[in-house]
Amino acid sequence: MSFEIPWESLFGGVLLGISATLLLLMNGKIAGISGVLTGLLTPKSKDYSWRLLFFVGMISGGMLGATAFGAHIPTEFAASTGMVALAGLLVGIGTKLGNGCTSGHGICGIGRLSVRSIVATCVFMLVAALTVFVRLYLL
Repeated sequence: MSFEIPWESLFGGVLLGISATLLLLMNGKIAGISGVLTGLLTPKSKDYSWRLLFFVGMISGGMLGATAFGAHIPTEFAASTGMVALAGLLVGIGTKLGNGCTSGHGICGIGRLSVRSIVATCVFMLVAALTVFVRLYLL
């Protein structure tokens, strides 16, 4: 059995860590995507510009990365549009209940040694594993 280092994933993780650290050090803000988007939907004058730049950079960086590395972006899904919409709604409700998303808790919170974020990330991962198990073996 051989092991190869997934260089693209490693590079992406390093970029995420650097960007989250810079945002915290330079702006005092957490790079949680749900919080960034919530701030865009309910704008406050001094917070809006960095949130908009963050969001535009996230979208354009993803598009640039996909183009540069020749990544396949799916355009057809096995689930119906209604099921995808329901899944998105449930993710949004979970994000609200958990006071943040996996990026805020998992990347930024664990890096700050936040007990709440460590517990939240463990719960996220447990629910994800249970969901996969139910979908693959019980449905």
